[in-house]
Amino acid sequence: MEKNQYELCIEVLKRLDRAGVLKDIMLIGSWCLPFYREYFAGTAYSPTIRTRDLDFLVPDPMKVRVKVDIPLLLKDLGFIVSYSGSKGYIKLEHADLFIEFLSPEKGQGIDEPVKIPRLGVNAVALRYLNFLVDSTIKVSVEGFTVCLPHPINFALHKLIIFQRRTKKDKAEKDQGSAVMLLRALINKGDGRLIKVVFDSIPSRWQKSVLNGLQNAEDRDILHVLVA
Repeated sequence: MEKNQYELCIEVLKRLDRAGVLKDIMLIGSWCLPFYREYFAGTAYSPTIRTRDLDFLVPDPMKVRVKVDIPLLLKDLGFIVSYSGSKGYIKLEHADLFIEFLSPEKGQGIDEPVKIPRLGVNAVALRYLNFLVDSTIKVSVEGFTVCLPHPINFALHKLIIFQRRTKKDKAEKDQGSAVMLLRALINKGDGRLIKVVFDSIPSRWQKSVLNGLQNAEDRDILHVLVA
């Protein structure tokens, strides 16, 4: 079954919703951007970033109660299971999309997959993901509901992590999407809320955010954060 990238993404979300999984996981990463349109209704908002990576965050503790074999659920769409790294991280690969599951890293972290047998997958444990869980929104997409990080948390998270990227193109995309979102939020009138969230994060995170906004064209955003 051939679908373009967006249609394929929607079909994946629909299947996860029908299986009873979607309500208990979060869509994160750049695919959030087109689904933020509902939040920015009435505001100039034109996301252009698109990626093949479709990332889902499985909160810890996991809320999913149903048992679903996700690789089997998506197999007829053309997704195949691949394993990356020596530890065997699971990725579902399609010509148009790569699906990965992520989990917040605990304590000192672990260098191995987080097994999620209830979903038939494992997850990559990463730092800073709890910040995305701290504040979320729900949007309606073609008859079902998707949980997303609040755009403020999403943007600040991107400014923190892009500096840790080893691939320059991905780092630039993260930085660009963060700046675009923060400008849209300011235009929407959420400048004060951005400041509240920024002030609530650890000082070392604040420094990372400010370091990521050193271009001259970012002065309007810096003014909101340090005012």
